[in-house]
Amino acid sequence: MGKVKEYIKSVVSLGEHIDIDAANANIRSSIAFRGPNVYILACAIIIASVGLNVNSIPVIIGAMLVSPLMGPIFGFGLGLGTNDVDLLRSSLKNFGIMVLISILASTLYFIITPLKLDEPTELLARTNPTIYDVLIALFGGIAGMLETSRKEKGNVLSGVAIATALMPPLCTVGYGIAELNIHYITGALYLFIINSLFIALAVFLAAKYLGFPMAEFSDPKVEKRRKTSITIIVLLIAIPSCFSAFNIIRENNFTIHAGSLVNKHKTIGGSYIYDHKVITDEKPYKVEIFIAGDALSAEQKEIIYNDAENFGLTRGQVVFREEAADNASKVTETEIVRGIYEYYDQRIQELNTTITELELELAKYKNADTTKAPAPDSSSVGEVNVR
Repeated sequence: MGKVKEYIKSVVSLGEHIDIDAANANIRSSIAFRGPNVYILACAIIIASVGLNVNSIPVIIGAMLVSPLMGPIFGFGLGLGTNDVDLLRSSLKNFGIMVLISILASTLYFIITPLKLDEPTELLARTNPTIYDVLIALFGGIAGMLETSRKEKGNVLSGVAIATALMPPLCTVGYGIAELNIHYITGALYLFIINSLFIALAVFLAAKYLGFPMAEFSDPKVEKRRKTSITIIVLLIAIPSCFSAFNIIRENNFTIHAGSLVNKHKTIGGSYIYDHKVITDEKPYKVEIFIAGDALSAEQKEIIYNDAENFGLTRGQVVFREEAADNASKVTETEIVRGIYEYYDQRIQELNTTITELELELAKYKNADTTKAPAPDSSSVGEVNVR
């Protein structure tokens, strides 16, 4: 049994694999945003904005690999973990520069780009953070800190840059500013702040666990004052982060419970739930339930209301949408399908309109290229006709 414990201890031990001095120097050197870093960041932001604009996941991933966004966030977390106020200040200053450059570059792109998407799904995905984003940022930050600290370097940091997805939310903020859409601005900025805070928190915890050297002060009063400042900063990070995590968990739980309620009542009598929509951008949260077939009777609605309470939802949070429902006492299966078809037919028409608009834009570019092309030589044209 003792040998097993020793073996397990040797497997999980970090001491022999960690180089704290090298990690400390590496993090401090990656904080500054000057010279090439500024242009690299701007280029990466433009690449990511193009990827979001055309809904291209590979392009977005490529931009995240190019971007040098993680430096100031790691420096901020390390400054918290080692009581280094100077490192904190430098990290915060460069973090602000990083955010400003990113938002300006993405806003400029979305102002001048001629491509407009009716359903920018990749942009929309960056406006609704969930509990999974918190977990990804937290464990991604821990993995990144361990990778930075270990002696044998691997490719973990590239994966962390992709997983934590810091760039797309900033690009979406730029899109929201260009379109004057407050929902995109606040939702994406909220996601970016959550990612940044939890990455910094992960670095803070890893620095404490790995035993990074603490800053020392010659004057006890200065040391006390700086430790107080560090404590306040930690609390300012921890309290909003906990509040954000609580809200995200509550939204996620509401979405799960609403889905369970809908799945339990897919059919009730001659009625059929063909779709539902969870609304969490206003309070109280609501779930809209779309009904086809028979309109629900008061007794049937009462059954769903009672079950909603069992799932933790109140009556006011359940909204029935019966535009596709038939008020007749009996309907056939064909009539139920008709209501569903009408709903999705509207969605198809909207997509067709978007396709037509894009085809017109493409035709304009093709016509422009044609007018610029040189006229063919008359002799060569004659030769072709003879053949």
